Amino acid sequence: MSPSQEPVLEVQALTKRFGGSTALSDVSFSTAAGEIIGLIGPNGAGKTTLLNVLSGVVKPTSGKVFFAGCDLTKLKTHAIARLGIARTLQTPRSFPSMTVFENVLVGALFGGWCGGGRMPQSATALTRHAQSMLDLVRLRHRGDSPMASLNLQERKMVEIARALAMSPTLVLIDEAMSGLNPTEIAESMRLIRRVHEETGVAIIWVEHVVKAIMEVVERIIVLNFGEVIAAGTPAEIAGNEAVIEAYLGMRT
Repeated sequence: MSPSQEPVLEVQALTKRFGGSTALSDVSFSTAAGEIIGLIGPNGAGKTTLLNVLSGVVKPTSGKVFFAGCDLTKLKTHAIARLGIARTLQTPRSFPSMTVFENVLVGALFGGWCGGGRMPQSATALTRHAQSMLDLVRLRHRGDSPMASLNLQERKMVEIARALAMSPTLVLIDEAMSGLNPTEIAESMRLIRRVHEETGVAIIWVEHVVKAIMEVVERIIVLNFGEVIAAGTPAEIAGNEAVIEAYLGMRT
């Protein structure tokens, strides 16, 4: 899906301080509807902090975040999710007493209520929607399995399926490849590419496995010490001297 020119997300001069430490400094960018963006940078660059601000987990010290024309800056996490921003976590968090299908159904139930909770969709429709999200990540055959029986890659894919079950406009993915072996990374790359192509949702994807980002996303934003040091296509970022220095600690 080609992204629309109209931004669905606008980040304006975002700054976040924790005491005397600045995690984000004057960060600005926009995301078009249907666009997939990679967010990379060294450890401590502010990537997860940025996702936390976008999803309402923490509030910015200054700056604004607009999503579909709404100012998110003062909204609570659940209200931001209701507007259409879903989030996955680097360390998957599930409902361990539930099956794989039930975990994804939770997302469908949260996202399936219209008008702020006044009128729910039918149970049949929500069930079918949750099952279709498991199909998308190739895990429908594990639907009746307990979450504890899944490996790490499968748990990460369940997180993505649960986020998609909320019917979001934007999904924030935090390090879907961390802890995976090369075979699992390759499979997860294919699944994320498939998710983007088949759903058309916008994605902001934080990742340390740069090869995965380079091969899947359309545009990359690079953070270092809380600041945007580069933004562009994967080809542009691969040859950017500031990015090479940030990762390698030396100039080429």
